[in-house]
Amino acid sequence: MKFTDIEGFLEDFASVVNMDSASGNTEGILTVARFFEKRFLRLGMDCDVRMPGNGKVPCLKATMGKPPYDVMCLGHMDTVFPEGEAAKRPFEIRGDQAFGPGVCDMKGGLLVALHALETLKDTGNLDTLSVCVLFNGDEETGSDQSRPLILETAGQCRHVLVFEPCRPEYRLVSQRKGGGWFRIEVTGREAHAGADPHKGVNAVVALAHLVPLIQNLNNENTGTSAHVTVFHGGDKVNIIPSRATASVDVRILDPGEKQRVESFFAGLHQKRLFKDAQVRITGAIDRPPMAETDQSRALQELITTQAEQLGIDMKAITTGGCSDGNFTASAGIPTIDGLGLVGANSHRPDEYVELASIPVMVSLISRVCRELTRKNG
Repeated sequence: MKFTDIEGFLEDFASVVNMDSASGNTEGILTVARFFEKRFLRLGMDCDVRMPGNGKVPCLKATMGKPPYDVMCLGHMDTVFPEGEAAKRPFEIRGDQAFGPGVCDMKGGLLVALHALETLKDTGNLDTLSVCVLFNGDEETGSDQSRPLILETAGQCRHVLVFEPCRPEYRLVSQRKGGGWFRIEVTGREAHAGADPHKGVNAVVALAHLVPLIQNLNNENTGTSAHVTVFHGGDKVNIIPSRATASVDVRILDPGEKQRVESFFAGLHQKRLFKDAQVRITGAIDRPPMAETDQSRALQELITTQAEQLGIDMKAITTGGCSDGNFTASAGIPTIDGLGLVGANSHRPDEYVELASIPVMVSLISRVCRELTRKNG
């Protein structure tokens, strides 16, 4: 089973990459959803476009057969790039790479799933497959609105394939860190910095005192990282600042670290430098780690075996980035990620994919879906 319609794939690629679909751009994301809905309907799949988040987050669900589905194809239609980005730098091929907003993360991956199913249809295998596709519209902002739908759908599936980009040298993702964000607000008291500094409570200094404590959360042995990534404070150079805020990005690999990290932040207000400073902390570890299990390792082995038959030495990696695969894995569904096109530099203007990976990944996913059907048949 080998994919050869590269020209058709590239035509579709240009179409979807040139659709602005930033998180929050309901109309743009819906345009992407309608593109895929039309194609899935042609395959005879049942399609349902849902709009959680008060009708602002388009999500496309397409199914073939009845649950429990052998395979769930999971991906997101939103990108991090603002409206107008596609017109500014549209889909472009340079040498053996393709460029454009979302080309790697992850419109290329969505097309891998589509063309794999179309390949199965052309070879007469799709009608025997029990498959579910779910493309959501808010992954880049945390999937807050689509998460219930993801978990509900994954609960009807035996395996989950996530179409985030495959890493260079054909490295899929078997583990991802979980994580969350914390916000720290310190309130002090203004005063004249020259005449009456002793009457003030410097919120910037109070907050800066907490930063080294946060840095101490980093632990290479457990895979936990904690970084202050945004820091604001003060307004004028001659005024003791009364307010300062910071945002902290935290990632965990060990599920047991959630309690340690959250307990640390819950008690951080007690470590204030000035007794008159008020410290308020919000946030949580809201995305669990995507951990390996015996079942996910078996799925990984099936995928790498099929890749080997295509002449690809595919191996697995662990990454600090999160995806919707974190949710499905934590729900106990065997999940493998990084099954989109090979590429890099996500969220950057120089984001790219390798064109040579198109036939490889489409052929691979077609074969994997067929094998999973045989396994469960």
